[in-house]
Amino acid sequence: MVDHSLCENQTDESLVGMSLVDPDHFLCLSRRYEDKLLRYIIRVSKFSREEAEDVLQDVFIKTYYNLNGFDKELKFSSWIYRITHNEAVSAIRKKSVRPSIAFEEEDLVKFGDVFDMTKEMDNSLDRKMIDEALYRLDEKYREVLVLRFLDEKDYTEIADILKKPTSTIGNLILRGKKLFKEEYEKLTYGK
Repeated sequence: MVDHSLCENQTDESLVGMSLVDPDHFLCLSRRYEDKLLRYIIRVSKFSREEAEDVLQDVFIKTYYNLNGFDKELKFSSWIYRITHNEAVSAIRKKSVRPSIAFEEEDLVKFGDVFDMTKEMDNSLDRKMIDEALYRLDEKYREVLVLRFLDEKDYTEIADILKKPTSTIGNLILRGKKLFKEEYEKLTYGK
């Protein structure tokens, strides 16, 4: 049995190596990423918590079975987010739901700060309008905005997750921010 307090002092990469020797160590990795990945799945899929947990279970199964293929040149977080992204997209396609974002209060504040809208925001109304404005964006913009501003990934990590060049990620974020603000203003001011 693994002493999980020892896991806290280990890097992701060392836990991967330990998990290959003793599968009980994988629980340390899954606990470390469970909440972050669950929030990401909910944000990009509009799944209920239970549906998102099912997707997350598939993510952890796929991650565990592919640990031998983990490229140690990449960050583990980028690798597991890439798996999560693929599983979420697959689940969305299977379910054919309207992809959207599920916001928590902290997400609303982050988006308000990024887009200089904090003082204009009325929480319940704006949460719905941010959700709608993001839904109106093409998936490629929605994904990069969620990864950058809600999951706080840097450009290199986003590039690894989405398998696109870093320069493309920069352009997508720049264009996505502009399009998001336009959509938000249309909803807010009827422009």
